[in-house]
Amino acid sequence: MPEFLRSELQAAGAPLQVLARLIGAALLGAVVGWIYQRTRPASETSSSLAITLVLLSILIAMVTQVIGDNVARAFSLVGALSIVRFRTVVRDTVDTAFVIFAVAVGMAVGASHPAVALSGIAIVGMAAWIMTRGQTAINGDAPYRLEVRVGLGHDADSIIAQPLKEHARTRHLTSIATAKQGMAIEVVYRIELQSDASAVDLVKALNRIEGVQNVALARITPDE
Repeated sequence: MPEFLRSELQAAGAPLQVLARLIGAALLGAVVGWIYQRTRPASETSSSLAITLVLLSILIAMVTQVIGDNVARAFSLVGALSIVRFRTVVRDTVDTAFVIFAVAVGMAVGASHPAVALSGIAIVGMAAWIMTRGQTAINGDAPYRLEVRVGLGHDADSIIAQPLKEHARTRHLTSIATAKQGMAIEVVYRIELQSDASAVDLVKALNRIEGVQNVALARITPDE
């Protein structure tokens, strides 16, 4: 084996140790993704972000092992990674916290501190669960105002009944009016989504119905 390759392996650790760290980072990253999906509302979660959290934990563990105690290598990697640009903006500060969570877990595993990673997962997971329960208690059932416009000649209540049955736990018709100079009917409901339902999925399902011209869904604040 070439001398330079032997020295690199000795610096990073035995190959089996490196593999074990990466597998550990993947498993703990999956736990981070699971905590994210379980403590965030279904309407605000992103499946792509959950996958990103797992991959990020593995990548950070790899980078941590490559850097080791070499300061020059650390600066080189920072310069190389600075050219990476992400077009997707994290839409919530809580999502940003989970990204940092995945980075910290990956660094801890890559630096051979699994106890730090496990302790962090336990504490952060418990804190996220407690705050989620508290927010749910404050917001209650988080009702929505649903506005649906359908073309004249369609029975608004009957054509949207199935999607509402699948996604909403309760629905109450609050108003009905004509729109577009009498060429359409606009109905307004007050609904409460099912615990596992997504607001985005409901809007998509309604938009796919023939005769539906427009759908608007907005959360009702306590003052309304």
